[in-house]
Amino acid sequence: MKKLSKVVSALLALAASSQAYAEPVAGIITNKDGTAIPGAVVKVMGTSAFTVTNEEGKFVLDVSPGSYELHVVAKRYVHENIEVTIEPNSNENVFVSLDKSAIEIIDITASPLHSSNIESALPITVLHGESLRMRQESTLGDTLSKEIGVHSNFHGSVASTPIIRGLDGPRVLVTQNGLDAGDASRVGPDHAVSTETSTTERIEVLRGPATLFYGSGAIGGVVNLVDERVPRSTETKGESLTEYNSNNEQGLVSGSINSGTGNVAVHADGFYRESENYQAPKKDGVDEIANSAAESTGFTLGSSYLFDNGFVGFSYQMLDQEYGIPGHSHGDEEVAVLADLEQNRWQLLSEFNFENEFIKTVNSKVAYTDYNHSELEVGVVGTTFDNESLEARIEVLHQDYSDWRGGLSFHFKESDFTAVGAEAFTPPSETSSIALAWIEERHFGDVLLQLGARVERTEITASKVRLPELELIESHDEHDEHEEHEEDSHDHDHDHAHDDHAEQTITRNFDVKHTFTPISLSAGVVWDFTDGYNLGLSLAHSKRAPSASELLSFGPHIGTGSYEVGALFSLHDDEEGHEPHFSLTEHDIVMETSNNIDISLRKFKGDFGLIINAFYNQIDDYYYEQATHFSAGDGHDHGDEEEEAHTLPLYVFTAQDVTLHGFEAQVVWQVTNEFSWRIQGDVIRARLKSGGELPRTPPARLTSEFNYQGERISAGLFVSNYFKQDHTAELETSTDSYVMVDANINYHFTVGQQDLALYLKGKNLTNEYAQVHTSFLKDLTPLAGRSVAFGIRGSF
Repeated sequence: MKKLSKVVSALLALAASSQAYAEPVAGIITNKDGTAIPGAVVKVMGTSAFTVTNEEGKFVLDVSPGSYELHVVAKRYVHENIEVTIEPNSNENVFVSLDKSAIEIIDITASPLHSSNIESALPITVLHGESLRMRQESTLGDTLSKEIGVHSNFHGSVASTPIIRGLDGPRVLVTQNGLDAGDASRVGPDHAVSTETSTTERIEVLRGPATLFYGSGAIGGVVNLVDERVPRSTETKGESLTEYNSNNEQGLVSGSINSGTGNVAVHADGFYRESENYQAPKKDGVDEIANSAAESTGFTLGSSYLFDNGFVGFSYQMLDQEYGIPGHSHGDEEVAVLADLEQNRWQLLSEFNFENEFIKTVNSKVAYTDYNHSELEVGVVGTTFDNESLEARIEVLHQDYSDWRGGLSFHFKESDFTAVGAEAFTPPSETSSIALAWIEERHFGDVLLQLGARVERTEITASKVRLPELELIESHDEHDEHEEHEEDSHDHDHDHAHDDHAEQTITRNFDVKHTFTPISLSAGVVWDFTDGYNLGLSLAHSKRAPSASELLSFGPHIGTGSYEVGALFSLHDDEEGHEPHFSLTEHDIVMETSNNIDISLRKFKGDFGLIINAFYNQIDDYYYEQATHFSAGDGHDHGDEEEEAHTLPLYVFTAQDVTLHGFEAQVVWQVTNEFSWRIQGDVIRARLKSGGELPRTPPARLTSEFNYQGERISAGLFVSNYFKQDHTAELETSTDSYVMVDANINYHFTVGQQDLALYLKGKNLTNEYAQVHTSFLKDLTPLAGRSVAFGIRGSF
């Protein structure tokens, strides 16, 4: 944003000792009509000092003589940066006038350089406050599923991860305060994300390559959950939430508190959630979705020591979750499969600002995570997943040099992943990476130029990898990936000898070690071409090393009802005189290479706001699960030789060149001070360059949202139309269109020092039958039917 210059004088001169004493500096924040703005936040950049304006729009800050930059933030207004020079023996106040904005402008923490969502060349969405609470679901993906450009790989309400512009899994990084969540959610959609939205302050979504800050795993985007588990002030404040949902009888209780004294700040939060099987609209007899119940609990403790120029803090989190995995059956018998998840996470954060000639700020982040996930069938542990990870990032930002802002980032990450059991579809592996990144930005008049580069070294190792014997059964009828979980076995002579090559492969154990050097480059421009408008252009070249599961998988994946084989192995099904079989691939294991262009047009001043995004992403050697015409045994020993074999559809990871392109638009009209209307839509196409579509691509959608914000009453109505998705891959079926109608109403009141809100929210009010095209279990787990949730939330 354009900076305004004002000179503010201090009330006392420097003491004879030359020590600078802080004195109160007063100011007032108003809108363009001269009306005071209460609740505006005034922050001194480069320090931890901030204050909030009172009902008259006035504020007071204690600062020492010198030059500063004040950052002013107020809801429904454009942010403003003010250059301030404090001189002795002067008493001039600060007067700031803010422009209204229909687009909600929010400062983001996902970048080490301070900016808001409209100052970034890369599109960014932030969900927070009442909007976050009203859209909050038990899973992260479902919580974000209404955000523009974001979908969910809905897995029966018990697990889901976000899909950003058609990309998910290891391409979308989920972080907590900027560090990887450290779970197994990128290994399979049935693995829950180990984060809790009810105790989260806000969620930032970066749509597009964010590899500069987060590594090659963020080639598709980043979802960053921000909380105050490592507190940055001793201000006493807290939140509480109690809710009940009628559809699955879910009960939720959560709360958090921050406080402190002197230089010590403390934080505590906790939650408990329990739900039964959810109810879906009836179709072909579907009613209650079996094995979709869940129970989870967790807490976090944190503390920080505050310095004049920064802070250092530590937190500990414990998460315990047990949930059903829907859709697993043997024949006509539904088999209860449970996931038992436990995670312990330690996090260290620090930030220090300096007046050094060269160094301006040093930020450090360290996280150690111990994750355990067991899958139990009929009470017996079948497979256990463990992920022990360590991550550290240090950002060193330099003082402004010829108006350039930026610095270096040093990043280290190590993950030790093991899967043990009858259905361990991927072998134990270790993945480590170390990287150096550089970022810079500078204003040239009305143009902001953003540059960045990153060099990373990633290594994947695994020992005693074994290619198991696998009997393939050819499927003659096309089917959706989970339309049929049970396939009749073909008659095979088990005494028939496999070909010589297969016999040699089956008995061979081998070690795997792959080293990659992903390089990422980006350039972005934000041009304020006229007052209240800007145009953003982002160009990115990114590389991504394949994940261990994409390379090494070979076995039944119980949660998705599929048999997965990694890209390290090749399927031979066209050799005359030989049965179909696997061997080690003769192809080179290569990195994904992404070239991305993103264009954004934004109007952000006034009562009418507009954001239009268009993107084109070309990815060479894109790894994805390709459906085959074969099925394979599910790995169970059924005892009776005459019993029909239970099989799973076979999927093989393959690398193909693809293109993804799409369009996103959002229009916001602040009709009156109380009433607003938002309409938004997005569409994406994801195609193989050789011809054909990528599987599980999100459908186009158009949504309309009406909001009312009164003194005591607030309400919202959300209508979303999902179009038919018939751009399908081979062996994939289409999904019909559907309309979802959601609504909420809130009553706000105060008891003592606590602000409270009683609320009622309804989802799928028309009880629409809806299949989520991006879900592996779309035919087995439709979206929940009509639900009504009521609760009370408070803050102080």
